[in-house]
Amino acid sequence: MDKVRFIYNPYSGERAILQNLDTVIQVHQEAGYLICPYRITKGRSLEEAFYDIDENFKYILVAGGDGTIDSVVNVMKEKNIDLPLGILPLGTANDFAKLLEIPKDVEEACKRIVKTVEPKLIDIGKINEKYFVNVASMGLFTDVSQKIDSGLKNTLGKLAYYIKGVEELRNFRKLEVKLKADEYIYEGQMYLMLIFNGKTAGNINLANRADVEDGMLDVVLFKPVLIVEMLPLLVKVLKGEHLDSNKILYFKTKNLVVQCDEDISTDIDGEKGPDFPLEILCIKGGLKILGIN
Repeated sequence: MDKVRFIYNPYSGERAILQNLDTVIQVHQEAGYLICPYRITKGRSLEEAFYDIDENFKYILVAGGDGTIDSVVNVMKEKNIDLPLGILPLGTANDFAKLLEIPKDVEEACKRIVKTVEPKLIDIGKINEKYFVNVASMGLFTDVSQKIDSGLKNTLGKLAYYIKGVEELRNFRKLEVKLKADEYIYEGQMYLMLIFNGKTAGNINLANRADVEDGMLDVVLFKPVLIVEMLPLLVKVLKGEHLDSNKILYFKTKNLVVQCDEDISTDIDGEKGPDFPLEILCIKGGLKILGIN
């Protein structure tokens, strides 16, 4: 019987996976797969989930949010494990899974995965020695998810992000940054910058022109604006009309170098990212995904 390594995060979202473990096992057993589970545990290395991976394993199944997916992908890349990935989106935002139109219903998602004949190749981002599936960000508000207590996030969901974002307003300031890409060079100020492989961050469609199969990353940089200009810009963001604004720097690129001397953190898919300077690349077709069209 072919094996599937099932990695699940019991802390993600509203802990929905704990009520769906039997469903995951049942659907896979009926399809002729043996589920080999690994429970993510605080204080233990995720590398443990891959210690016995061999030719008998057909794919990796991961249940959790964007941060969990990111962590699994990083270990797979580090260990050169080139297996397809099945995703059960059970986090708070699930931006990456929504981009791929993966159903949140566990049974439906599992059935799609086990019926997949050929995985689909999609792009993945690399930032220094780490990888990201959805977005890398830097500047104001970008480390909000890192500062939220996991218990509060599981209890309040998306509301926890908004509460923490309001608390971070006291740190609102202009930041100096240098960007260098084949398509664009920028040296100036920003509030925040996001480099998308996907389209959304916190379910806000900030990179609505992104394509996860085009071999390009979408750079969205918010320039400093006057207080009176903030609300009109926010309205444009909510309408998806902001990418043509002169208050936004937007372009696509395969590679980008970012330098910044400010005391700010970087974030990749809701987890702490590397320190500056940053070399960011798009790896075309770098990830095999099951259960998507």
